[in-house]
Amino acid sequence: MVMSTEPLTAERILVATEEVLRRHGPAKATVVDVARQLGVSHGSVYRHFRTKAALREAVTERWLNRSTDLLRGIAARQDLESGVVLRLWLSELFQAKMHKAGDDPELFQTYEVLLRENSSVVEEHIAELVGQLTTIIQFGLERGEFMVPYESPAVSARAVFDATGRFHDPVYAAEWSRRSIVDDFGAVVDLLLQGLKKR
Repeated sequence: MVMSTEPLTAERILVATEEVLRRHGPAKATVVDVARQLGVSHGSVYRHFRTKAALREAVTERWLNRSTDLLRGIAARQDLESGVVLRLWLSELFQAKMHKAGDDPELFQTYEVLLRENSSVVEEHIAELVGQLTTIIQFGLERGEFMVPYESPAVSARAVFDATGRFHDPVYAAEWSRRSIVDDFGAVVDLLLQGLKKR
């Protein structure tokens, strides 16, 4: 093993772990493989991540968060009508998931396994996304652009998230390559926006 002279950081470990997962899959990838990829001892990896489970949890969280930051920026926009922002946000989420599934299918399948292992990370990710939707809907209410059937914008936000699950839940990934999927997505979003619009 050629020893690395670069400082070992958590980010470098996570990048290497992703490469190892891509090459070996979640069942065979080990911390020793990650250390070998980095040119360090496996003890050095454990100084950053105390267990293999902690490393897998961190790499899962990193993968999920790649789209979260961009979505957060869209949710915060106040220069557009709330309906436009909501459509943009849902479209970006859908596009991000489609690209993850289509651009690197082996790694996407690996992450499906990791997601099942790390339910708390997934729950936090979903809470973050629903929180962003709540921000959009709350602002729409304040500007008089939305009218929701529930007292809490958070309840409506969760309903929107659940109603669009076919377009962001990895369970439906096989459907995302269908020719009609973009039209299907547009029809669902149109229906949701019609239901939210102030009358």
